[in-house]
Amino acid sequence: MTTDIRHIVFDIGKVLIHYDPQLPFSRLIPDETERNWFFANICTHDWNIEQDRGRTWAEAEALLIEQHPAREEHIRAFRKYWHEMVPHAYDDSVAIMEGLIAEGRDVTMLTNFASDTFREAQQRFPFLTKSRGVTVSGDVGLIKPDIAIYETHTKSFGLDPNATIFIDDAPVNVEGAKAFGWNAVLFSGPEKLRSDLAAYGLKV
Repeated sequence: MTTDIRHIVFDIGKVLIHYDPQLPFSRLIPDETERNWFFANICTHDWNIEQDRGRTWAEAEALLIEQHPAREEHIRAFRKYWHEMVPHAYDDSVAIMEGLIAEGRDVTMLTNFASDTFREAQQRFPFLTKSRGVTVSGDVGLIKPDIAIYETHTKSFGLDPNATIFIDDAPVNVEGAKAFGWNAVLFSGPEKLRSDLAAYGLKV
């Protein structure tokens, strides 16, 4: 690669911290078939992503409870036990990010995250406050892979798209970043990330 990378942008969930809604719900709904049905039909990915876009939990819960009143306890449990869904950081990935910051590199973060749970995550994982800044989807009312969120982040932090590399675990978000004009790599683990960054001249 000959690109001169001056800006490194990290996703957060499944890149820097673990996220798995099954963790509390394996206890709350022990039957796997029922639990899978619940996630496929009630607290779905599409429902949860709207909180990442800025919908309040109160609004989100009320919507589902009206449709599924018998499931109120489980619906409210999604937010109530959210902290159990993010049990730990990916230490090797965090070390890469902190190494880049220590070198004086320009590091920011771009994440699909509800506003309130992100602040909770920052309290629990202080490294989420160490970059130059973060664009949180719930704060700006946009979600990846909408082109507008990459544009918002670029303008907010004064990035040169050609000199920016983005790291995300979701192929669709990587493609969205590329469509906007960033360089982007798919995260699948720390060793692959090290080699991907090295290919762009960033040795960590």
